[in-house]
Amino acid sequence: MRGVTRAADSSDPRARVGLLGEDAALRVYLERGFRPVARNWRCPLGELDLVLERADLLVFCEVKTRRGTAFGGGFEAVTPAKRRTLRRLGEAFLQSTGVSPGRVRFDVASVALTSGRASVELFEDAL
Repeated sequence: MRGVTRAADSSDPRARVGLLGEDAALRVYLERGFRPVARNWRCPLGELDLVLERADLLVFCEVKTRRGTAFGGGFEAVTPAKRRTLRRLGEAFLQSTGVSPGRVRFDVASVALTSGRASVELFEDAL
């Protein structure tokens, strides 16, 4: 996998929660036959949480993890501004890596952590 970093190395509890959510989302994609291409890919514009592929489809996935419902679901945190940034990040990834998939999709994985368990809801083609 290209561009891999591990947020768990941080002492920041939010980074650890984010990593748990990314791990859970990645498991769902693996179960669906996807192969990871990059994780936590960074450039000056920001970061892509997960980049995955299956056949000719390349998926950019934004993972939003919540420990409770006080701030709403993770999907609700992806604002129009964040969506624009994710599109630009996807373009930057394609340009910098030379990857040329047949199709591209932007997903959001909304992860809820409760009682030590992760529940993942994927919103395909969310942008």
